[in-house]
Amino acid sequence: MIIPWQELEPETLENLIESYVLREGTDYGSHEKSLQDKVNDVKRQLVSGEIVLVWSELHESVNFMPKGSFSV
Repeated sequence: MIIPWQELEPETLENLIESYVLREGTDYGSHEKSLQDKVNDVKRQLVSGEIVLVWSELHESVNFMPKGSFSV
């Protein structure tokens, strides 16, 4: 189920993004990004519609997924 991220409290969204970034936190470049830079990247992708916030009933968790890989 897609969660409309715009309806979340800003602090809640920030915490979800930080948790996701820390969980996924692999860098593949010569320049290490700060946590805030990574959080900003995820926010930018949410705003642009590249990714969506998804609730998994099976895993009872939320995750960020590319919009194209999530079928409704």
